[in-house]
Amino acid sequence: MKALFLGLERWTTRVAMAIACCMLAVASALGVFQIFTRFVLEEPAEWSEVLIRFSLIWMVFLGIPMAFRQGAMISVDALYRFASGRVRRVLDLVVGLAALALMLIILWWGADYAIRGGVQSMAGLESLSMFWAYVAMPTGAVFSLVAIVANYLDPRRMELETAQ
Repeated sequence: MKALFLGLERWTTRVAMAIACCMLAVASALGVFQIFTRFVLEEPAEWSEVLIRFSLIWMVFLGIPMAFRQGAMISVDALYRFASGRVRRVLDLVVGLAALALMLIILWWGADYAIRGGVQSMAGLESLSMFWAYVAMPTGAVFSLVAIVANYLDPRRMELETAQ
């Protein structure tokens, strides 16, 4: 069962990271496009700035699961370095529960915010609802919940391995 869950987590985190990378590429391409239209054509495209912001929001919330999975966001380095085996596992549990609580709050309030913001339209892109920007929060939270549990079951300490 553990191996099946970890396999599911690898797949979901890989998908989230791939989408996050695509969102970074979109933001970069739109940034270049915006510079070209503004300074070369002298006709700025208002919609490109909105889409850059939109893609960066998605990039951040879909990149968080990878950071959780690698242990880069949830370990407390100073405490972890001085803790012994049993205390480390308790620290893992406490930090994991705190991260789960945070992601559940983001899931709950993010979903509520997305639903309530569905009646708003994006400035510069009036045909798109703000729902599509706000739904990044609960989507990222769902991916993060899986990664947090997986990191507790199979801990990785990427930042401790590379720290000097």
